Amino acid sequence: MSSPLSSPSSRRAAARRTATRRASYAAALSLGLALTAAGLTGCSTAPRAPGAAGAGATPSASAPAVPGVDSRERLSVDGGTREYLMHRPAAEGGGPRPLLIAFHGRGADAAQLREQSGLDKGAEARGMLLVYPEALGKAWGAGSAPSPRRPDPDADVRFTEALVGELVRTGRADPHRVYVAGFSNGGSMALRMAAQRPDLVAGAVSVSGELPTGAAAVKPTGPVPVLTVYGAEDPVRPLAGLPSPGPAAPGEEPITPTMSARAGSEAFAAAAGAGAPVEEGRPGYDSTTWPPGPAGAKVQLLVMHGAGHTWPGSAMAPPAGFGPVSTALDASTVLLDFLTAQKR
Repeated sequence: MSSPLSSPSSRRAAARRTATRRASYAAALSLGLALTAAGLTGCSTAPRAPGAAGAGATPSASAPAVPGVDSRERLSVDGGTREYLMHRPAAEGGGPRPLLIAFHGRGADAAQLREQSGLDKGAEARGMLLVYPEALGKAWGAGSAPSPRRPDPDADVRFTEALVGELVRTGRADPHRVYVAGFSNGGSMALRMAAQRPDLVAGAVSVSGELPTGAAAVKPTGPVPVLTVYGAEDPVRPLAGLPSPGPAAPGEEPITPTMSARAGSEAFAAAAGAGAPVEEGRPGYDSTTWPPGPAGAKVQLLVMHGAGHTWPGSAMAPPAGFGPVSTALDASTVLLDFLTAQKR
């Protein structure tokens, strides 16, 4: 199924590919900033057509130096093939593991989120199975509205459901400890899964991503613990939301409108029957917590002072113009601690 990367030549090749991906990531997100100035957010590339049906695994060429088993895997969905990177803890045995599905941002890919977040190390320490799925066209269908480029807005929901189903069926994932997280457009995708599949998701975290609204609106349908981490000075997806993104460039997929980070948290709190919000100022950020109601689902919003459209604590420099990275906390540690405390 999968095999670790171990040879010197593989590591040298991986380093060269990582450098190339880093440059591509910066270029893609810089284009996103330019589009933002014109009333858009994010960017996308031409969609990658699904390949032939089938499933399998190959060694991951972008795995960081973290103990464990890394692989690039494939899954047959809707008559095509979808791909994902997977990190399995080095320690074997112990039965099904907690599963975290981490969605990359628009214009990025799975390897870039892996590098940006550094989630492998924390997941390894907690014995978690970590999966980074690849979006079609480097963008997730985080909203519920169809578009010419994405006529089926539910395809990514089905992909995620199928991915969880496969990992549970093969005994690798614990169905009671399935978590989702993501950055930017990927954060919105994580919120969509939490909103529409509370029977599947035990907890969700969004970093710099908001709940879709308008014609693409996604509404929470049940209690799910949700954490949102957001930059107060985000120039790409403002903290106050982006209800009217403006027209997309010719050939580009429309930008999904979003509500404010606060309004999204309030929607999840209402669906969970959570208590009245508790505000707390901390060094470098503000915390708002809606205490668990009868369903036991806590909702929390962390707003990072002076931070932009970035992943707090990341060692990966963001593109110019996306704002600074907060060092007040490490988002990866915070989200993993938040999620591992949850069980459905």
